[in-house]
Amino acid sequence: MTPIVIIGTGFAGYTLAREFRKLDSETPLLLVTSDDGRSYPKPMLSNALTKGKTADELALSDANAMAKTLKAEIVTNSVVSKIDPQAQVITFVDGKQLKYKQLVLAVGAKPIPINIKEIGDNAISINSLNDYSVFRAKLETANHVALIGPGLIGCEFANDLINVGKKVSVIGPDPYPMSSLLPKPIAEELKAKLAETGVNWYLETTVSEVNKHGSQGYKITLANGEVINADIIVSAIGLRPNIELADVANLDVAGGIMTDKFLQTSQPNIFALGDCAEVAGHNLLFIAPILVSARALANTLSGSLTAVKYPAMPVAIKTPAYPLVVSPPPHAAIGQWQFEPAPSGFGIKGLFRGEKNGLLGFVLSGDTLSEKQALAKQLPALLG
Repeated sequence: MTPIVIIGTGFAGYTLAREFRKLDSETPLLLVTSDDGRSYPKPMLSNALTKGKTADELALSDANAMAKTLKAEIVTNSVVSKIDPQAQVITFVDGKQLKYKQLVLAVGAKPIPINIKEIGDNAISINSLNDYSVFRAKLETANHVALIGPGLIGCEFANDLINVGKKVSVIGPDPYPMSSLLPKPIAEELKAKLAETGVNWYLETTVSEVNKHGSQGYKITLANGEVINADIIVSAIGLRPNIELADVANLDVAGGIMTDKFLQTSQPNIFALGDCAEVAGHNLLFIAPILVSARALANTLSGSLTAVKYPAMPVAIKTPAYPLVVSPPPHAAIGQWQFEPAPSGFGIKGLFRGEKNGLLGFVLSGDTLSEKQALAKQLPALLG
């Protein structure tokens, strides 16, 4: 029998396989991955130092154990180079071919490269278990880490590194941290709280030059003329959906691999899921949307066509120095922010209300986090 094939064994791929097996224990299932196929909680990469976890300790199961659990075949360390939608065949880089019944692209996203010639391979990104292993090894002989990118991931790693006694400098052109997610008053408090822990901020500037400094360090010259001497450079400027395979297969792409509300791409029997997918106009790089999407797609693959419905899905940000929960308003939403300090003095509640005073988004910080559930119920669904 021709298998259902899932390309990718990250959180999206494995979650879909689990959900599918709850509904169908017999249809052949094959997963393909370019790495060793270990299952691990990717969100923990940005607070694993605080928890004292090595890469091996983060791994929950290896590929063999996952294959048994899922009653599936898992092909590791293999790269798919071509998809033929008409023949329903994938081709590996070694020339081997495999026919599929239905194909799911769960290929994730990759770090956006830094467009600075001098940095090259000197900057590392932490987007996988292998990346984290390299990062942790480098930290053994490093004290000062320069983080390029003051967004969500940059702030989480900054807090994590400070917690284990490292010196941290965060660099970026933004006027304040997480500028695409947080309104200014709350972002400024986050900046201040992380500064109190020891984070050094270099905002509204960029890296203009990087040179070797000493035996293994770097001299980083900023556009504003300031100089930072660091032992490690970490790039945290964001992720970009992996669309190369989609391009080869002539799938429609935009901010990600475009799908309808059933996760169906522009080619029959090919679906996309997770960070690589733009679902009915939404490319959401968080865990909750993957869980919702995987359950819907598992139903569809098992014969019951099911649309994805995204409720409001607030995101908890791992900055314990200043805890945050964010449910941003829709892009280009018309309205205004209203702010209220926490009675305790630690934290701010920010509510974004539309023209008719309806709640469209919120940010909670510090001691206001307890209001998350009540406020989430007031928000409109993202995709109904």
